Amino acid sequence: MDRILRGIMKYRQTDRKKMVEQFEIVKNRPEPKAVFFTCMDSRMIPTRFTETNVGDMFVVRNAGNIIPHSQHFVDEATTNEPAALELGCVVNDIRHIIVCGHSDCKAMNLLYALQCEEFSSQKNRRISPLRAWLSAHASSSLSKFQQLEMTGFDKPLVFHAETQMRKFVAYIDPEDKFCIADKLSQVNCLQQLQNIASYGFLKKRLEKHQLHIHALWFDIYTGDIYYFSRQNKRFVDVNEVTINMLEKEVLKYYS
Repeated sequence: MDRILRGIMKYRQTDRKKMVEQFEIVKNRPEPKAVFFTCMDSRMIPTRFTETNVGDMFVVRNAGNIIPHSQHFVDEATTNEPAALELGCVVNDIRHIIVCGHSDCKAMNLLYALQCEEFSSQKNRRISPLRAWLSAHASSSLSKFQQLEMTGFDKPLVFHAETQMRKFVAYIDPEDKFCIADKLSQVNCLQQLQNIASYGFLKKRLEKHQLHIHALWFDIYTGDIYYFSRQNKRFVDVNEVTINMLEKEVLKYYS
């Protein structure tokens, strides 16, 4: 806590004035461009690696960057994530939703371990909110990953996109650069796009191309950021070589 308090004092001496100036500019009329879902991992600082600023994004964080499927909610029982989707995309008319996973994700490591029946037993879920959260809301990601594992990791997976009729194909780590848990993390990231599209209050916007869903993946060891390219059917490293191609894809499909 001492480090936090000293950080606040440093902020007061360095960044505070600039931030207040930015608050004045956006004031009561912020125009955020994206709802950004990512993991609560302390190594993930999305506003830094996207160079976004005050008023640019709604950021929602949890263990494993998971957006539960709408089937889990009846009546008024819900969680923060769909509420954030409504606040961002309906109330504030934000047009882009981004889900960002990352390497060495502790939640994904735990999800992989939940394949063990004893580890994922009801008894263990009752003493571990994290295991219960993952068992309830990330089991679809694990099932999708198991499909991939059964084929030797070289066959594509198919995900529903904005509608049930619209689908996209994904090759997961075709160059075999990442470990098993990282492959699962990438599958989980794409599964969340399918989960987002399950919400009825987003249906018309998705069908009319007024709302777009994207996936990013961050390698914490190299600092590289990957964008899932539906055109290339895989996560593509965003760099000086690929940026023009990716920008053209975004303008073509998501403008």
